[in-house]
Amino acid sequence: MAQLEAWKTSPRRKPLVLLGARQVGKTWLLKEFGARHYDRTVYVSLDESQIARAVFDGDLGVARILADLATLDGRGPIDPAHTLVILDEVQEAPRALASLKYFAENAPAVHVACAGSLLGVAAHQGQSFPVGKVNLIAVQPCTFGEFLAGIGEGALADLVAAGEPERFAPFHDTLVAALRQYFYVGGMPEAVVEYARERDLVVAREVQRELLAAYDRDFSKHAPLAEVPRLRALFDSVPRQLARENKRFTYAHAQPGARSKTMEVALQWLLDAGLVHRVDRIQVPRLPLASYAEGSAFKLYGLDVGLMAAAVGLEGRTLLDGSAAFTEYKGALAEQFVLQELVARGSTPYYWTSRSGAAEVDFVTAVGDDVLPIEVKAETNVQAKSLRLFRDEYAPRRCVRLSLRPYRDEGWVINVPLYAAARLTEMGR
Repeated sequence: MAQLEAWKTSPRRKPLVLLGARQVGKTWLLKEFGARHYDRTVYVSLDESQIARAVFDGDLGVARILADLATLDGRGPIDPAHTLVILDEVQEAPRALASLKYFAENAPAVHVACAGSLLGVAAHQGQSFPVGKVNLIAVQPCTFGEFLAGIGEGALADLVAAGEPERFAPFHDTLVAALRQYFYVGGMPEAVVEYARERDLVVAREVQRELLAAYDRDFSKHAPLAEVPRLRALFDSVPRQLARENKRFTYAHAQPGARSKTMEVALQWLLDAGLVHRVDRIQVPRLPLASYAEGSAFKLYGLDVGLMAAAVGLEGRTLLDGSAAFTEYKGALAEQFVLQELVARGSTPYYWTSRSGAAEVDFVTAVGDDVLPIEVKAETNVQAKSLRLFRDEYAPRRCVRLSLRPYRDEGWVINVPLYAAARLTEMGR
């Protein structure tokens, strides 16, 4: 919401496109934004209305489009200064997406925002996508803090957001318990809403299974036919490969005999659809980190920790088994959670391995003019041989170890509780 508010007042404002996977809350955000900050919102769903799609079949003159949208809306002419125009499911009308170029060039005063599934695919393929003529905002699932606020634990959300570790101690066990809930429910908004309503894990799981089925339908509906089996194989293998001791993603573990040449298109489709996150390996942690990424070695993470738990059949009773929720799949859920918190904060994480391959640090990200190595421990066992090796060889300013232990500053490394992962880059300064 803060990013949308900044877009509204920016002197460099262009038509806005929200990117993100299906059901991460793009439509809700735009409607809520319009209700809060504009006198009027003109909302058009290009998926539901054939008439709305037909508006963009003719010429792409902005004045004509606005007049037709006003007719559809039925409340008179559109005042550009006080109206937000929302084009939802815009991928269903490629010419509507193409029209954004003309809004940018010929009607910059008009506030127009778009959302839709698979827009990242359209952007990558260049199909009618107005490159350079739009502002882009990526929408991610709810973070742990947003989850806490969503289930009525706003005070705990504020406590974590403040990032003052000396205040964590009295609430440590409560926050760990809430984190277990988040590992199961995840951050997909509908799952959070349903869980908040009755604290019913079964209903939340039903929502997750419906979403996984919807993603599978998207493969058949939108992807090239030849890629569909590869998409399914790759998507299904992500949680399994994160469960391995060597978490490096291998095509052959997704589909026997598969090679990068035959799987790269399918992988790019999943990335563009926002369904997976790719974390590349670096062997030399120098800035800029992207310059030292090895394209041939990477790990894949899913969209949401709750969806991952659903995909592998993690049952609600696991939440009652102490640390079992964190040790299932050898810490895969814990790593997935940390990845989501980093991405939501705008970080681009990588991972590091030693030249021999004997040592590995789960995540490395840039913090100011330094690199921050991050090791994720799913329990309270915090042995960190790889982190020590990294420290001895590269002398970073700080190292961070995430675990279920309370906060502790040990000088060369700080132990940050997993539930405070959103604040670890600030704590690692």
